[in-house]
Amino acid sequence: MATDSLGNAIRFILTGGERNDITQAEALIENLFPDYVIADKGYDSDKFILLLKKRNSEAVIPSRINRKIQRLIDTDLYKERHLIECCIGKLKHFRRVFSRFDKLAKNYLSFVQFASTIVWLR
Repeated sequence: MATDSLGNAIRFILTGGERNDITQAEALIENLFPDYVIADKGYDSDKFILLLKKRNSEAVIPSRINRKIQRLIDTDLYKERHLIECCIGKLKHFRRVFSRFDKLAKNYLSFVQFASTIVWLR
């Protein structure tokens, strides 16, 4: 999920629970040109960081612990990552989102988009 600076959802990509976050990172920011990309350690990849630099976006992504050279980040700006967690929490107020009754992914994604629209309009 990608959110704006206010924590409103702007893009969803549905994957299996066993997939890594980084596999969808490029698709999440496609046609978006943010000043900052704030993400967790799951998005720490040299390829993704280079892509962000080419697009003139600052990566606020902490380095994984096994990196030889740790990247410095703006810790005050990283605190804003809670906005996406809050957005996910608001979506989970909808029973159909947190329990996933739908068998088809397209039906589930449609309801997630509908629920995010309702959250956005509140």
